[in-house]
Amino acid sequence: MDYKKHFDWVAEHDDGPRSKQRGFHAQVLGKLRHHIQPGARVLEWGCGRGDLLKGLQPARGLGVDLSPRMVQQAQVRNAGDGVEFREGDIATDTIDEKFDAIILDFLSGYLSDVQQSLEKLHASCHPRTRIYLTSLNHLWKPLFAVAQPLGLVLKQPPSNWLSSNDLINLLELSGFEVVKSGTEQLFPFQVPLLSGLLNRFVGRLPVFREMGASLFIVARPVARPVIESEISCSVVLPARNESGHIKDALDRIPVLGQKTELIIVEGNSTDDTWAVIEREVAAYQGPLEVSYMKQPGKGKWDAVFAGFAVARGDVLVIQDGDLTAPPEDLPKFYAAIASGRAEFANGSRLVYPMESEAMKLLNFCGNKFFALALSFVVDRPIKDSLCGTKMLLRSDYKRLLKRIEAFGEFDPYGDFNLIFGSALLDLAIRDVPVRYKDRAYGDTNISRFSGAALLLRMTWFGLRKLRFHK
Repeated sequence: MDYKKHFDWVAEHDDGPRSKQRGFHAQVLGKLRHHIQPGARVLEWGCGRGDLLKGLQPARGLGVDLSPRMVQQAQVRNAGDGVEFREGDIATDTIDEKFDAIILDFLSGYLSDVQQSLEKLHASCHPRTRIYLTSLNHLWKPLFAVAQPLGLVLKQPPSNWLSSNDLINLLELSGFEVVKSGTEQLFPFQVPLLSGLLNRFVGRLPVFREMGASLFIVARPVARPVIESEISCSVVLPARNESGHIKDALDRIPVLGQKTELIIVEGNSTDDTWAVIEREVAAYQGPLEVSYMKQPGKGKWDAVFAGFAVARGDVLVIQDGDLTAPPEDLPKFYAAIASGRAEFANGSRLVYPMESEAMKLLNFCGNKFFALALSFVVDRPIKDSLCGTKMLLRSDYKRLLKRIEAFGEFDPYGDFNLIFGSALLDLAIRDVPVRYKDRAYGDTNISRFSGAALLLRMTWFGLRKLRFHK
């Protein structure tokens, strides 16, 4: 099939069908805008007239299309303000320039060798590049056959109707890992109220989420991150009323990577935690580079935020001051991040058996519930949303802060901030099991019932902002 000739013809004859598809394409743009923030570097293969690329407001946008006439029209309509268009064939050409996002919008159906085309994308990827691939859901094939005589779509050439599993398999064969997949556009038309109800709510519920008109897949290159600072990892230890755990923390936290710094953030304790920190740090002669500070405000997230703000390591990790999630497990988190197997390592206390007093039955049930709820909110499997141990790159943390800035101060604990932000960045989230231990000193700093009410409010907040986003 001569696709260049076909799409040159489409460029001259699809004004009518395209106008009828305005709502469909607006929905695709809205979905991608949720994932790709303005100011990103974006490459789109099969860009057509460039409306989608321009609508994403990239700082650097490159649109490539096989059809000379499509490229000519794109240059007239959408070139400028950092957006460029050129002719090219994804099957034979490579772009030796790095982009934050690469889009293949309904392109895979026209590729004679999908795997070969996907493999060429690596030349344009850095370790945090995300691939956004859309395609038509084969469940809708009969409806497209009806749409052609009605003038809703032009007559289509022979093409691939690949299933979601086909595309995931081809991405993995090509050296990419799928971060998330599903369908969108249960109702691919713009009708006030009805479109929002069906696409935002009904279409994201179980069963219905597999029935949308469009397949939507997010993938990433499997690559090791660059860890090159003198200090490889910064461990932030929030410590409120934890005087009995400070010496153990200094003795037990291991060196991660080339060099590790420990930042103890004292949280307005009512016991002698601050005095113990001063005494034990002065006496410490171990391999960690240790500093300490008082947190400026209240709550665990305030302490973590203060510690991360002064951290110098390429990798950041939270180690709760009660040490119930053992510091000896931290090398597993570091290995997951440093290898590239995870981009956000989330501790899970709910895999291995735990000590008898480590978690009361009511807390256990609550943790199970919120893990299931968060999994639904972020559309990823989360085994334990409230384990204190969490690790990510400092560069990802900085991007995460910008991504959740619009949320305001909704989470005093920080767990939801980090999980929601990682999901919005399309990071590869991995649960790392820990063996949960009894608390050796003091009492928990969280009230069960008031804490549960706050977590419910934060879960509802996440449903509105992530799962049922516009």
